[in-house]
Amino acid sequence: MERLASFSNDPFDKPPCRGCSSYLMEPYIKCAECGPPPFLLCLQCFTRGFEYKKHQSDHTYEIMTSDFPVLDPSWTAQEEMALLEAVMDCGFGNWQDVANQMCTKAKEECEKHYMKHFINNPLFASTLLNLKQAEESQNADTAIPFHPADDPPRPTFDSLLSRDMAGYMPARADFIEEFDNYAEWDLRDIDFVEDDSDILHALKIAVVDIYHSRLKERQRRKKIIRDHGLINLRKFQMEFELRREIRRLQEYRTAGITNFCSARTYDHLKKTREEERLKRTMLSEVLQYIQDSSACQQWLSRQADIDSGLSPTMPVASNSGRRSAPPLNLTGLPGTEKLNEKEKELCQMVRLVPGAYLEYKAALVNECNKQGGLRLAQARALIKIDVNKTRKIYDFLIREGYITKA
Repeated sequence: MERLASFSNDPFDKPPCRGCSSYLMEPYIKCAECGPPPFLLCLQCFTRGFEYKKHQSDHTYEIMTSDFPVLDPSWTAQEEMALLEAVMDCGFGNWQDVANQMCTKAKEECEKHYMKHFINNPLFASTLLNLKQAEESQNADTAIPFHPADDPPRPTFDSLLSRDMAGYMPARADFIEEFDNYAEWDLRDIDFVEDDSDILHALKIAVVDIYHSRLKERQRRKKIIRDHGLINLRKFQMEFELRREIRRLQEYRTAGITNFCSARTYDHLKKTREEERLKRTMLSEVLQYIQDSSACQQWLSRQADIDSGLSPTMPVASNSGRRSAPPLNLTGLPGTEKLNEKEKELCQMVRLVPGAYLEYKAALVNECNKQGGLRLAQARALIKIDVNKTRKIYDFLIREGYITKA
């Protein structure tokens, strides 16, 4: 019988017991003769001699536990892992919060142990350095040579450049709107109470684990943006100019042009051909609008502006224009049953699926409750959809009393 360590104290990180399918709590038993995958049993199933297929009760086994010292005789491996997790959650230096999360050690003990064994320990530091260097050398051949960009510009809020940068705030190195921005909503109604059943408690823990995975994905995307310098628009504008110039040179090469003098002649002739083509299409435009006196008058006015070198100020409108899209059919769409008749009519006319409408409605109502009122500009900054749809949703919620104007 061998006494081994399981470096994860979270029962959800381990497979369940093969006997009763319950979550494994330390100590538990691992069969030394069966596997892979590992054959794990809780103490209750082990004591009653549980057998399954090739596994027999007389097989050799190992006791999996972390209740033994590693760095300090008074600290178990389980407490070492709990200390590292608490420092990661609470932040370095917040020793009172770390001690509160651990529950088994005092503030001074946590600080002294962490500084001694994880900060000022030269063996531990050199081991981490060697591991990092080994990982870098292993990935050197396959790594993409991306480098962080220069400091991004700091545009004013709600400017054109700010919108192009997706609401990035350089001073905070963060975004106004996060990826998966409403991930926290799934946790707002969760409350851990003592009289929860085991199944309900496990479900709540699962929801928290899902939220943690969504946070990890959010951080992963931020790391990609930061490491690859994707927030800096200057280099992408330069890349766009280079690509456009390359396409122009490729066009010259296809046309058999080998010098820039011929290229200027080619551009002049190309412009002339385009003008001739536009003149040839003028007759078709006249025939299109001649049946509509109002549209014909607008077209003539536009042509006069073009001939005089001015920008056309009057758009051409025709009765034969494109028809508006038909109302959205809500039959079978998720969330339709949660809407009242007026909300269904709004979703049909705006062509917005019920699930998205309910999400936008909750976001606007929540922000209105926080601010004591909501302006249209705030609503447009909160939900990133067509501004006309946002206006209709905002007016509807004001009219129905869900939100109030600031």
